[in-house]
Amino acid sequence: MLKLFEHPFWGRGFRPFFFMGALYGVLNIGMWAGFYAGIFSLPEGVLDPISWHAHEMVFGYTMAIVAGFLLTAVANWTGGSPARQIHLAALCGLWLLGRVIVSVDLGLPMWAVSVLASLFVPALAASLAIPLIRSWSKRNFVFLALLSALFACDLWSLNTESRTPLYIALLMILTMVSLIGGRIIPAFTVAALRRSGVIASQTDQMKMDIAALLSLAATAICLVFAQGTLILSMAAFSSFIIHAVRIRHYHSLKAFYDPLLWILHAGYLWLVIGLFLLGLTGLGIFEIPMVIHALTAGCIGSMTLGMICRVTLGHTGRNLMASRMTTLSFVLIQVAAIVRVFGPMLMPDEAILWIVGSAVVWTLCFIIYLVIYTPMLVSARPDGEDA
Repeated sequence: MLKLFEHPFWGRGFRPFFFMGALYGVLNIGMWAGFYAGIFSLPEGVLDPISWHAHEMVFGYTMAIVAGFLLTAVANWTGGSPARQIHLAALCGLWLLGRVIVSVDLGLPMWAVSVLASLFVPALAASLAIPLIRSWSKRNFVFLALLSALFACDLWSLNTESRTPLYIALLMILTMVSLIGGRIIPAFTVAALRRSGVIASQTDQMKMDIAALLSLAATAICLVFAQGTLILSMAAFSSFIIHAVRIRHYHSLKAFYDPLLWILHAGYLWLVIGLFLLGLTGLGIFEIPMVIHALTAGCIGSMTLGMICRVTLGHTGRNLMASRMTTLSFVLIQVAAIVRVFGPMLMPDEAILWIVGSAVVWTLCFIIYLVIYTPMLVSARPDGEDA
């Protein structure tokens, strides 16, 4: 039995969590599209269909990708041993338990549902805290704070009919996107440009990076206390300006030759667009549900798809080169986001068509990932290195 956990699949966090996250994204969005189109009903769970879709795309799909990335990255940041084998399998089990508890009504009292469904996030935080504290990697303690906030939002969302905790959880994840993106996007881009013979350098923007994170925190607070007001607009527009100015040193216009680069720049650009649209909700021009998918389908969709492809290639010993099908998935996820955000705005009478069409295209992107990358996730590295 123990030899089962010695399989390469349990060697690094990205392997099971990227696989489960991509598969769950396909299942969630696919089921949601079928329900929205009136083809079939969703199984009876503890949440209404809209809340289930929103909750599970944040705490199911996105948290699986976040977990896979952080478990892999923290081992590199600290030089410590990564969570693997039985430890990693136990984390996967807690994630899976949460999905079952939320998606299927087992007749449990709501307090039990809340506890069992939310166990994964603190378990993940504890798994990351041990190596971070042992190596005293203070720079990365912020991820423990963000995971703590996500845990609180998970409990909150399961015990209220309000969408606010899900909005706050989304902002916490976008803070991770801003933080990690601010580190890796310019670094990856400059390194790639130098390899191709282009003279490029990184620009230190520490003050701007801090301002970007603080602006997202302020926007999150305004989503709690000032939804639909000018105060929210001021916070969101400020964050929009900071993030837009910050990207000017990321060499984005030079990144289009490499799909593994431009998909990350595209994800960051969707963050900028989403913050602008969120600011318009405070002016009464749009409602939050109308614009939120710029941040979810656009920003999170692009960033997660780009990172799971890049990390899978890099950490399984392959060359960082996107195949034609991978590039197609990057293009299609932009199409899915554009259709989902702007289709209902421009042609509200055809909203169902736009939403279902976007969902179909979005799921296709992750089906492509599963077909191409699953063999890499479940096999040993071809160079013989550790998983």
